[in-house]
Amino acid sequence: MGNLFSDKPLLRVAWKYLMIVVGAVIYAVSFQFFLFPNEIVAGGVTGIAMIVNAMTHWPVGVMIIVMNVPLFLFSWRFFGMDYMIASLVGMGLSSVLVDLFSLSGLVLTNDPMLAAIIGGVIKGAGLGLIYYVNGSTGGIDIVIKILRQRYNHINFGTIMLIVDAAIVMAYAMVLGKYQSAMYSIIAMFVVTKVVDLFLYGIDNSALCLIVSDQSETLTDKILSGHVHRGVTILEGEGAYSHSKKHVIMCVVKRTQIPELRRLVRSVDERAFFVVTDAKNVFGKGFESISEVR
Repeated sequence: MGNLFSDKPLLRVAWKYLMIVVGAVIYAVSFQFFLFPNEIVAGGVTGIAMIVNAMTHWPVGVMIIVMNVPLFLFSWRFFGMDYMIASLVGMGLSSVLVDLFSLSGLVLTNDPMLAAIIGGVIKGAGLGLIYYVNGSTGGIDIVIKILRQRYNHINFGTIMLIVDAAIVMAYAMVLGKYQSAMYSIIAMFVVTKVVDLFLYGIDNSALCLIVSDQSETLTDKILSGHVHRGVTILEGEGAYSHSKKHVIMCVVKRTQIPELRRLVRSVDERAFFVVTDAKNVFGKGFESISEVR
């Protein structure tokens, strides 16, 4: 999406804040109409605000804003003004909407399991939209972003799950609501999967390694045939025989695996063919490296 507005900075900014607004609305809907009425902890600063609300009855939205003040000062130092403003919009709007929606008294389900699953999907979609355009709802999101700079091999959603699980444990121990905590873990798992789906897409690529005595023929057919994918030739050596081998490495869409398998079989039935998941692939024919989040 960044490439679409690369030469139109105003449209890019407008698109970014539109996504933050839409994401904040979706987030507030999930919280107020699904999670909160069923005592399912939302995680993050919102989860801490829910613990405070259960003990003091102070408004959740107000508590979110108060606890976010030091975190926003922290984010300004680390990520600059643009990120802080985007996060301020996401946090402020979602917090206000949470308290506004509470005035309706509407509860869409009283089934905790249904609330955990559906509410988790909706919340994940809202957060996913916000994170996709490099915004946040403030709070723990800022901490997670800092952690991911150090541990960038771990997905955003995974770090979120670890941090939120700690808050849920605190919720269970402080208030003694262990069943609610269990439903909260289910909701958080769903949220992280949906967030990762928005940030990293569906896992639809595969890394293929092919060892064959007919490597040259296979390479030509992969490059020029229906598979039509780039190939990298690696130098290999058998550990037992010490014979030199060419190892064909290529990345294909998962829908192309059957076709590639048939191609390999037609050329060399004795070939050694390994297929493994490729979570993120950047480059020609796949996602642009400029869109890495």
